Amino acid sequence: MSDAMPETPSPRDPAIDLAATEAVAKAEAAATRRRWINLGEFIAVAGLLIAGGSLYLNWSDHRADQADKQANAAKAERDSARFDVRAVPTANGAALLLQHDDRHAIRDATVTFPSALAVGSKDTVGDTIDREWFKHALLKSIEDSPDKKSGRLPVLIVLTYWDGDTPRTTRGIYDIGWKSEDGPIPVLSGRSLKLESLHLHELGGTQARLDAVWNGVKPKAKA
Repeated sequence: MSDAMPETPSPRDPAIDLAATEAVAKAEAAATRRRWINLGEFIAVAGLLIAGGSLYLNWSDHRADQADKQANAAKAERDSARFDVRAVPTANGAALLLQHDDRHAIRDATVTFPSALAVGSKDTVGDTIDREWFKHALLKSIEDSPDKKSGRLPVLIVLTYWDGDTPRTTRGIYDIGWKSEDGPIPVLSGRSLKLESLHLHELGGTQARLDAVWNGVKPKAKA
């Protein structure tokens, strides 16, 4: 039996260790660069998304602002062009005087009465609704009514007015408020009629609609 000595390992080549170390370092550096590239790409994409969202919000806000401005301008134009028919009675109640405002001058107006009164239509003179147009017809229509003291007479008014240099037209059914009283000597003087007010009943209107309104408000005859 021989006593064999153990083999001693051959010394490592320093060049191999250095190459291995450099390879590991390069691999780690490459992995780090890839991580930074991926992070940079993510940040770039996120930045594009944020920028795109901001642009869309700005565009949307601008569009909404423009729409609001256009709507406000259209409303202001409508409000400026609008004319509300108003009237005040004369001191003795003989007529109603149509009123104009600072922006709109009345050009002409036509007043149409319920068919049952057989008065027809009247064109205003001096922007005036005269009681003589319908006094006798109205008093005759209420002579058999137990309540002959006051009431309202619907009329259809078609009025043309100036909006700057542009003529415009408005139409509506209006209620003429009236009051009736016996004269000092009823047999001789009969009943008087005073006009008291003018109020909008509804916008628009036709002769048929006017007649329907009158049928609903006219004084009823005695049973």
